[in-house]
Amino acid sequence: MHVFYTTNIQGKQAILNEEESLHLAKVLRLREGDLVAIMDGNGAYYEGRVELVHARHSTVNRLELQLSSAPRPYKLHVAIAPTKMMERFEWFLEKAVEIGIDRISPLQTKRTERSTLKRNRLEKIVLTAMKQSKTPLFPQLDELRSFDEWCTNSDLPKARFIAHCLPGQKPYLTQLAGSQREVCVFIGPEGDFTPEEVQLALQHGFQAVSLGESRLRAETAGIVACAQIQSIWQINP
Repeated sequence: MHVFYTTNIQGKQAILNEEESLHLAKVLRLREGDLVAIMDGNGAYYEGRVELVHARHSTVNRLELQLSSAPRPYKLHVAIAPTKMMERFEWFLEKAVEIGIDRISPLQTKRTERSTLKRNRLEKIVLTAMKQSKTPLFPQLDELRSFDEWCTNSDLPKARFIAHCLPGQKPYLTQLAGSQREVCVFIGPEGDFTPEEVQLALQHGFQAVSLGESRLRAETAGIVACAQIQSIWQINP
């Protein structure tokens, strides 16, 4: 069954935006009466029938709620430096959404090799991953902002961690995040955080953590962090 996304749901009817409508009408060539699925990005998954096929504003009616996901027992915010090769960062976005994540913040660090991001493309990747995996929650995707700005942000949860490869004893993320329901993890660029950045984070309440014994690529580290937090709550719901 084909899956579409919209937040414009009025009673038993869903109205698709131009991009989703074009996909329904011109790419998939669906017809009136065809059964489709609708996600609202807030945890609800519906099934309904195509009512109007239009390249700009298709509609689906007779919606029936099939699933209303209970909120996850945890909230995960990953702030991560985009990789030089954009496809690797896009891969992180895709897999993080599939695993489960609430907020993604691109970090501009001293060693980040990318200063701009195509937000529209990144949002499409997030949306595609959400529909493909039938994960009905659309995470918040922030603009690229500086490390210092994020590090000093008072809105971050108290459980805030920075994963880095600098020498020193660091507890595992799973050891420190086990009982925390709201977690933020900072993941550095391919050249890692600088010592000054790590020190600034520690001064603002972050705890340094390890994600394991292997030296990981930035995008892999982001995925490992997502998987480790998820595993904590699967073992101890």
